[in-house]
Amino acid sequence: MKAVVLQHETHEGLGLLEGPLLDAGFTLTRRFRGVEHKDLEAELLVVLGGSMSVWATDQHPFLRDELALLVERVALGRPCLGLCLGAQLLATAAGAQVSAGKNGLEIGVAPVRWTKAALEDPVIKGVPAKSMAAHWHEDTWTAVPNATLLASTERYTQQAFRLGDSFGLQFHPELTAAAYDEWLTRDLELLALYEKNVDELRAGLPKLKAAEAENTLLLERLAHHFARVAER
Repeated sequence: MKAVVLQHETHEGLGLLEGPLLDAGFTLTRRFRGVEHKDLEAELLVVLGGSMSVWATDQHPFLRDELALLVERVALGRPCLGLCLGAQLLATAAGAQVSAGKNGLEIGVAPVRWTKAALEDPVIKGVPAKSMAAHWHEDTWTAVPNATLLASTERYTQQAFRLGDSFGLQFHPELTAAAYDEWLTRDLELLALYEKNVDELRAGLPKLKAAEAENTLLLERLAHHFARVAER
């Protein structure tokens, strides 16, 4: 089974998701800011995060190609997993509108609350009603047509959805505490522009570290779900 991974930033990789995908039987094909037409046939498409916005296609033409691929895969019912920007792209491909969130930048380690529908979903079922996760985004989307809302936070309602066999997650369950610390160090100047206190953000890292096993379990469930779909 083949999983094509679309990566947008050199520092944003699969993280905790890589092991579960390999264990579920996937071989990984990584693409950096580009797609190939044969990616339409892959058993799974994973679209990772990035600093750009969905609508910034003039500055980032590869986003047009990714969206076109996602539109085709959604129309054909072929599984996709979107994380952060990837979730925004998947939501757009499914007919939702992505825009800058009225509640501003959501960043730091904070709880995600699963909906009742999520806790009854065969893939999500069994996780705690509240999960600790890393956040770093300021865009959000409208309700995704024909999708099920799976999670929300206090700041934004749209945090996760299921569309057929595909899933979109606005937060970062794949991100380790060590990797998130590196992100904070890497973007000190950007965070200063947003008037964010890095020490306060780092104070949440122990909570993220403690949640890694739980987040890995979620990623394992997703990976095995996609493997089951591929074997149907």
